[in-house]
Amino acid sequence: MRPFRGTRPLLQGKWAQHLNLPEPVHTRTLRRLSGVSRTMLYSLRMLLLALHFLVVGVVGLVIGLCRPFNPDNSRVFAHLYSRPATWLMRIKVKAEVGPLWDQPPGCVIIANHQSNYDLFVVGQAVPRRTVAIGKKSLGWVPLFGQLFWLGGNVLIDRKNSYQARKALQKTTRVLQDDTSIWVFPEGTRNPGEHLLAFKKGAFHMAIEAGAPIVPVCVSRYATRMNLNSWRQRTVVVRSLPPIATAGMTQQDIPALIEQCRVQMQQCIDRMEHELA
Repeated sequence: MRPFRGTRPLLQGKWAQHLNLPEPVHTRTLRRLSGVSRTMLYSLRMLLLALHFLVVGVVGLVIGLCRPFNPDNSRVFAHLYSRPATWLMRIKVKAEVGPLWDQPPGCVIIANHQSNYDLFVVGQAVPRRTVAIGKKSLGWVPLFGQLFWLGGNVLIDRKNSYQARKALQKTTRVLQDDTSIWVFPEGTRNPGEHLLAFKKGAFHMAIEAGAPIVPVCVSRYATRMNLNSWRQRTVVVRSLPPIATAGMTQQDIPALIEQCRVQMQQCIDRMEHELA
């Protein structure tokens, strides 16, 4: 006897799972095809990102050679890297950086550091006349290292304390020359929920030059980003009001660090609540 139309066998779905019965063949096939398509999507995205990285490297190298060490080179390079890359990764960047862009050049910008994709995510928020501080090893990355150098960015050898101090002295001159400096005060990548302890270097240079500090917060994206998915995700980049350092001394650094860290942690938590 045939079953009534519209009915289905009882031993499917949850009943089959409870009884440990094998899935229907067509279900297993769909799962495998889905897994293959996700793998292909990831591979395609990584290939396109690699090609994009190379193309921007060549274009940026031409720009850098035409105007070497121009303090606005880094902003141009960051925008070239960022916009196509976020489109490829299906990331919508919501930049709320009015206080940062309204601030005249010559400030210290501090931001949380989550992953190697930060260049793509925060690149759209980099203001004019801004350079960055990076590890000396970045200078050896093909194409990118040369762009970093031609952009007037500061390379620091952390293993050599003497060279590190000389580099920090250079940053003071850069700030006094109406150029901002972008720093990741955590000193390393941190995809976790809580900010790591901040290094003192950015705060030393800000006080030394009497430059204001502008915190920039990026919502947590590193642990949620999925290059296997077509789903678009929103990342918020938000700047906070500048914090004046005029009149401060080196004794004020611990309190200044705590003030910046607390404000940034609260801002990141607030953005997570808004995106939930």
